[in-house]
Amino acid sequence: MAREGQESPLLKVEGLAISHGDVPITLPLEIVVERGETIAIVGESGSGKSLTARAIVGILPPGINAKGAVTLDGVPLMRLAERELRTIRGSRVSMLMQDPFTMLNPLMRSGDHIDEMLRDRPEFASRAVRADEVKRRLAEVGIVDEDVARRMPFQLSGGMCQRVALAAALARDPELLIADEPSTALDVTTQAEIIKLLRRIQRERNMAVILITHNLRLAFSTCQRIYVLYAGSMLEVGDAAAVERQPFHPYTLGLLLSEPPVDIRVPRLVAIRGSVPRAADVIDSCGFADRCEWAKQICRAGKPSLAARDASRFTACIRQDEIQGELDALRSATLSATPETPRRGGTAGALVHVDALVKTFAGRRGRPICAIRDVSLHIMAGESVGLVGESGSGKTTIGRCLVGLETPTDGDIRINGIAAADFGAMAKADRDRVRRTIQMIFQDPYSTLNPKHSVGQALREALGASAGAPSPAPQERIASLLAEVGLSAAYATRRPASLSGGERQRVAIARALAVKPAILVCDEPVSALDVSVQAQVLNLFRRLQVEHELSYLFITHDLAVVRQIAERIYVLYLGEIVEEGPTERVISNPQHPYTRRLIESIVRSAIQRAP
Repeated sequence: MAREGQESPLLKVEGLAISHGDVPITLPLEIVVERGETIAIVGESGSGKSLTARAIVGILPPGINAKGAVTLDGVPLMRLAERELRTIRGSRVSMLMQDPFTMLNPLMRSGDHIDEMLRDRPEFASRAVRADEVKRRLAEVGIVDEDVARRMPFQLSGGMCQRVALAAALARDPELLIADEPSTALDVTTQAEIIKLLRRIQRERNMAVILITHNLRLAFSTCQRIYVLYAGSMLEVGDAAAVERQPFHPYTLGLLLSEPPVDIRVPRLVAIRGSVPRAADVIDSCGFADRCEWAKQICRAGKPSLAARDASRFTACIRQDEIQGELDALRSATLSATPETPRRGGTAGALVHVDALVKTFAGRRGRPICAIRDVSLHIMAGESVGLVGESGSGKTTIGRCLVGLETPTDGDIRINGIAAADFGAMAKADRDRVRRTIQMIFQDPYSTLNPKHSVGQALREALGASAGAPSPAPQERIASLLAEVGLSAAYATRRPASLSGGERQRVAIARALAVKPAILVCDEPVSALDVSVQAQVLNLFRRLQVEHELSYLFITHDLAVVRQIAERIYVLYLGEIVEEGPTERVISNPQHPYTRRLIESIVRSAIQRAP
């Protein structure tokens, strides 16, 4: 996979195999990074992306081992002692993590993280000189407010923390930056800003970048070459433009088509069924075979190797020549699918009516912070409504006010005709009725499930909180709830820690359905999921809406996602609604500058723009 006619690559990874004891996590991998080049390693959670990145710089967790060869500009990194590796980390190769709060010491001021990286350089021996350099480094990542250097990480937004973490990662001027999901935890506009910033700095420094991501749209818009990793094996490698134009492996195409298009609302998102297996379980066969529509016995008879198809393309699909026409046809059919016209909600009175809602929190030094300003909205029976905006816009606060987790400072909330602005002041009968009418699903299902309780216990508790009307035996009802969200009855005995992110979210949805609600408030329910799992869960939401005649308030920062689920949307900016209307009209013809900025921030793949 080395490129002919060029000087030796900056980084060469040969036969890199990672294991936990005798259990393989990745099978031998080959990766090449040229000087100044940006490559992407893409794949779902559990594929081995992050551990591969950590193995390159020698920071694997205890008990995890790596074999093979990693050569950085002629230096064999895996042969170096830890003391020697420390001199290379930061100065020649550096890492930027997904969550900036894990990179920044919560007890250190933001500027001190950069200062610490400069102290061992003779030219920055003086504290005053370092202070000037810290200022310059922060300016390089777009931070011109000098007060930021004096703030603690918890006083900064997620995007600002990521900028500080990037400045610290670049402080020793590395030749190679490994960015592990650097924008996944951020809202869409901040994502776009961080990626644009990273690309600018990379070009200015002629720095090589390895981008670790599950987002192929992001990879195609940023990188020259793509490595598709799945269950510890490379399934496809090639120039980004060529892979985007015509993926050779069914898994690559599945990832591409799992991305919700912003241009149209499709009848059904393409979702890859199942989940990523362990490398140890597919060591002698194609790891993707059990999830592949084109798999045959030959795919399970042995481990397919990564084979060249032309000078710049490699694939591990042994049936690629036979099925390429079908892959292309599926892509074409998906992109040309007739846009779905969302069904209209009922014509009866609104199930949820919010009028002039205000919520003020006590800020630092007693200064009030107004999170919501004069917000009015309604949700009809059977209708799905999107609430869109960046982090800090007030979306979650509105959702929490609707379910009684926050009490608004002013304004009125009526749910199914019951005044519900202050749950504490409601009669018990009314409060119980409202809680059965409206339920909430949160972004992180793990934090809302008791880790000591089995799935069956969680659902049994939810059923116990229902109306007490006659129902099937609890075990039957639990099995029925699990079946509704696509899980088998066997999941009742499992605990949250043994579930994947998508499975946990399905359990959270099942728990919300236990009381047979009319309305679900869904707070970023798919933002923490891989694109393939996100497509599965979005399809589930749409099916449940039809089967149960549910109404949704779907809270998200992603307009591509909201287009697939909502019939109307409200756009929220700094606590105020700045635009509202049918989803099709708002996205196709936005009137407010903020809405236009949200739409422009969406990374679009050419596969979704192709005719």
